[in-house]
Amino acid sequence: MLKFGQLTVAADGTKVLAPASKHSAVSYQRAGEMIEELELEVQQLLAKAEQADATPLQDGLTIPGEITRRQERQAALARARAEIEARAQARYAVQLAEHEAKVAERAAQKQRGEKVGGQPPQAPSPGPVAKDQYNFTDPESRIMKAGNGNHFEQSYNAQAVVEVESRLIVGQRVSQSPNDKSELVSTLASVPVEAGGLAVALVDSGFFSAAAVQQIEQTADGQATGTTVYAAVEKTGHHRNVADLEVRPEPQRPPADASATEVMRHRLKTTVGKALYQLRHQTVEPVFGIIKGVLGFRQFRLRGRAKVSLEWTLVCLAYNLKRLHRLGAGLKLAGAA
Repeated sequence: MLKFGQLTVAADGTKVLAPASKHSAVSYQRAGEMIEELELEVQQLLAKAEQADATPLQDGLTIPGEITRRQERQAALARARAEIEARAQARYAVQLAEHEAKVAERAAQKQRGEKVGGQPPQAPSPGPVAKDQYNFTDPESRIMKAGNGNHFEQSYNAQAVVEVESRLIVGQRVSQSPNDKSELVSTLASVPVEAGGLAVALVDSGFFSAAAVQQIEQTADGQATGTTVYAAVEKTGHHRNVADLEVRPEPQRPPADASATEVMRHRLKTTVGKALYQLRHQTVEPVFGIIKGVLGFRQFRLRGRAKVSLEWTLVCLAYNLKRLHRLGAGLKLAGAA
């Protein structure tokens, strides 16, 4: 049912809710404001104690107890801000590499005499932004766009690699990234070596980056790995106009010094590229639909990335068992006929 070696796979990610409410999260800015507010309250309580204020507190509360509670809350908020700052530094390293690649690509286009449109890419900021979040219930989950992107939920980014012929999941992992921009290498690496090498990897525009494609297709010394990536470099509508229906000649090969984006754009315009890329829509997207709609898995039960990853592995295994049953029934019917 599944051939081994030279697999053609489609990879994608889907947002799955974490077992934590987004209302249990605090932003970087709000955490700083709350620390200042708590510090002011601590000072007020200390002043109250020094003045031997006889005004009773409600519900049997004590001044030492209230001071301790606020100091513990301050410490928790400080740890949250430190974690947000560490995440910002890691994010900056990734964004800086992407920024430098974009700048180099624009420079190469100008050197070839090509027209370069749009504004120059903005350099990333190394520090956290005011709205960066930390969740106290499940700190390893993240606020991510959900559904059509009009609202946000506390989630994980569940990734799957699906073989196009059998529609069996051959690789899976869980990411904390709210998008797939830096996930291509790690997601394809989740396919175990026992499955054999990948011949073709099909991904949408959200996965594409020149550096990631090069890392998949070439070894460190520049040798071909035998894997070819087909990634959309721009979003296109599903509707085809009359001109799209006409037979066209194969597009002219890009020049040797063409950018990675130009090479990928040409690759998807070829007859082979079009045929292969069409397989992506009917491969990995239905798998996520079955997992969420048929198996009813829309939220993790466990907390923390390690436990969530184990849970996602079990879900993918459950899907594969269901798929194998369906494939086996089809083989029995074919044999009976």
